[in-house]
Amino acid sequence: MSDTSEAPQLLRLAASDNVLVALGPVPAGPARITGGGVLTVERPVTLGHKVAARDIAAGEKIVKYGVPIGSATAAIASGSHVHTHNMKSDYTPTYVLDETSQGGRGD
Repeated sequence: MSDTSEAPQLLRLAASDNVLVALGPVPAGPARITGGGVLTVERPVTLGHKVAARDIAAGEKIVKYGVPIGSATAAIASGSHVHTHNMKSDYTPTYVLDETSQGGRGD
């Protein structure tokens, strides 16, 4: 059986990201990052949730996958959970309607 005690708990998707992604449940305290390094996580986070890799100022872009995905609505300390309580998404819903749903005959 392999020892997973040294397995990474947080994933950095791109070098420019200012958030890390939990690879599973991560308890509060020191957490290992893929590629090396340790970050102290403020409170437990669950699989797939984001944690600030460094201090993020209010209004600063949240960067994941190397691209901005939202903006901090408040200052976020390194190791803090990043979610809807302290960020807003940059996602703008768009809808594509085919010709028949716009009242056309679709010929």
